[in-house]
Amino acid sequence: MAVRLLHISDLHVGTSEEPLVERALGALIGRVRPELIVASGDLTHRGRPGEHDRAAAFLKRLGRPLLVVPGNHDIPWAFPARFTHPFREFERRWETTEPVHSSEALFVVGLNSVRPWRHQSGGVRSGQLQRAAGLLAGAPDGALRVVALHHHLIGAPWRSRKKPVARRSHVLASLVDAGAELILAGHIHQAAVSERHEFEVAPGNLRGATVSIAPGLGQPRPDRRGEARGLHVYEVHGRELIIETYVWREADWGLTGIRRFPRGPEPLETEPA
Repeated sequence: MAVRLLHISDLHVGTSEEPLVERALGALIGRVRPELIVASGDLTHRGRPGEHDRAAAFLKRLGRPLLVVPGNHDIPWAFPARFTHPFREFERRWETTEPVHSSEALFVVGLNSVRPWRHQSGGVRSGQLQRAAGLLAGAPDGALRVVALHHHLIGAPWRSRKKPVARRSHVLASLVDAGAELILAGHIHQAAVSERHEFEVAPGNLRGATVSIAPGLGQPRPDRRGEARGLHVYEVHGRELIIETYVWREADWGLTGIRRFPRGPEPLETEPA
């Protein structure tokens, strides 16, 4: 039986909240039946306690196991709290900013890419990468090894002004060398999915990985042209990963794309010589 992972991001609770979206998301989850829901940051809009309460209640009502990492909007907006205790409200609901999920089929490591002194761009320290590598090394044999953070490592060209995570190439190479097969993020409110060999020219023995950015679930700026609302569903098979993209269509979720990516060093198929 295929194992599924559902990925949402950028709820921005505290702006426009629509009960219809929540009900339809619950129905979609009932059909997909994911083992885990990953929420890759920006649960709130201004990091206020009440926003964190509502975001946590929303996610927990979905009725599935959760892995949640913070985004740059999940820390206090105001000084000095932004620097003295930036993650207090987040950790009060979720205990840690770097959670781990482990099962026979799915191993997910959360990374906190938020830096209080940077409003938009984020970073991952060397110690975080080393910890992630140690965790991934202990993943069960055959489990899909996933890393989730808020700030993106690839970006859609129409949102190019948003900076990716600092030292992007180093972070990506470190995670893939550590065994990550799928890297999840959000932040740019647009979907983007690519396999490493599609954007990084390298020898054929370069380890592959799929990098995926979920479109935002919330819509804090409804007047911004072209900002879709959506999510991804990942279906894990022995040698391949299937990614389904769902986009909100005013009354329900519409499946708009199905993509297949290889797991492991071999491509899905090759043309005969």
